[in-house]
Amino acid sequence: MEHKNTWETYSAKQLKEVDAFAREYMDFLDNGKTERECIDQIVNAVEAAGYQELEQVVKGGKKLKTGDKVYSVWMNKSIAMFQIGRKKMTEGLNILGAHIDSPRLDVKQNPLYEDGGFAYLDTHYYGGVKKYQWVTLPLAIHGVVVKKDGTTVEINVGDNEDDPVFFVSDLLIHLAQEQMEKKANKVIEGEALDIIVGNKPLVIDNKKTGQKQAQDEKDAVKKGILDILKNAYDMEEEDFISAELEVVPAGKAREAGFDRSMILSYGQDDRVCAFSSLKAMLEVDRVDRTACCILVDKEEIGSVGATGMQSKFFENAVAEVMNLTGEYSELNVRRCLAHSCMLSSDVSSAFDPTYAASFDKKNVAYLGCGMVFNKFTGSRGKSGSNDANAEYLGHIRAIFEKEKVNFQTAELGKVDLGGGGTIAYILALYGMNVIDSGVAVLNMHAPWEAVSKADVYETKRGYVAFLKHAEL
Repeated sequence: MEHKNTWETYSAKQLKEVDAFAREYMDFLDNGKTERECIDQIVNAVEAAGYQELEQVVKGGKKLKTGDKVYSVWMNKSIAMFQIGRKKMTEGLNILGAHIDSPRLDVKQNPLYEDGGFAYLDTHYYGGVKKYQWVTLPLAIHGVVVKKDGTTVEINVGDNEDDPVFFVSDLLIHLAQEQMEKKANKVIEGEALDIIVGNKPLVIDNKKTGQKQAQDEKDAVKKGILDILKNAYDMEEEDFISAELEVVPAGKAREAGFDRSMILSYGQDDRVCAFSSLKAMLEVDRVDRTACCILVDKEEIGSVGATGMQSKFFENAVAEVMNLTGEYSELNVRRCLAHSCMLSSDVSSAFDPTYAASFDKKNVAYLGCGMVFNKFTGSRGKSGSNDANAEYLGHIRAIFEKEKVNFQTAELGKVDLGGGGTIAYILALYGMNVIDSGVAVLNMHAPWEAVSKADVYETKRGYVAFLKHAEL
């Protein structure tokens, strides 16, 4: 089967729509480099579209009817959105599910130290990364510090033009003979991914003498950083204990290529599918089956924790919504979830001709060839995979052909080379039909990833078609 290049199918009007959608998506990436920042943007968007906070609806004792829209946020890192359809929820939902966490470096709880005249922040990498890709890059720090009195201080340093940036140092090539002989996973060790945050000592009062001056001179660079943090954020060193600070590549999303056909940015796995899912939810109106979108945290480390897909957050939200529509019972919740259809909105690996030997050319996604379906993911012998039913994939094919959505199918590399996972298998535990679908990504999990503008736009179109027509 040949892959159809999506760019060749677009009219002049659609080409303008593709570029407009890409600009909106790039703005989302620039303002959403952490889960919390993504949630802030998403909440602003859904409230502007008429969504109400589920918890407030519950407190107000209101009932939900066809056309009503609600959302529920959990711990500022995950969100579930619902648009009530004409049919009863026991007949199932049409669900889009993506994740908004991305690989990065996390600052540890006791991170600040001085060595060799530099002040460092100690980090622990998050998700699957090639550690050597994170050295000598300009980095930014995004996150929150929660003080003992409950005050939350937001930190966002490194992405504005007049901000300082941070970096992880690397050994100069002139001295790197031994380093160059190491395996790629050992060239940079995890404990070496500490970011340099300063080099200037706190100014010493020249009038001080003796022991007092000696005490002041010890760790003077670290003290200088603490002085800056105190003045800028009223933050003490102990406040790192209750901080969530993420170190991410500094810089904005950029158009790539002379033809501006691609987007190069941090965090596109999986914010590209999260954004496309969000926009699809906002575009559809008056659906037959209740439409749902869940955007969750922690997928990159196994979907664990209270904000990951393995938590009961989503199931609890469904129960609350069904209670407000007058359908709630434990059995009805089970029926609702079992009868649902889901697109696990996650990215797939794009074919890279430079590393062609890692891919099966017949079963790989190509940039610019439309939305991608992975019937299964997992690794090697499909281990850890959701494997979608043929009947469900046939149903999806019919919908996409009717709506003229360009799509392709793929696997994550050659059979014995590895693979990956998504949240699909977790939702499949309810017995619902689930398949992975999303955007092909080049440089996946690197600090800078690349996608095709056409694929992003086409994926949004596919998600809209699914929310309108899926029912199996």
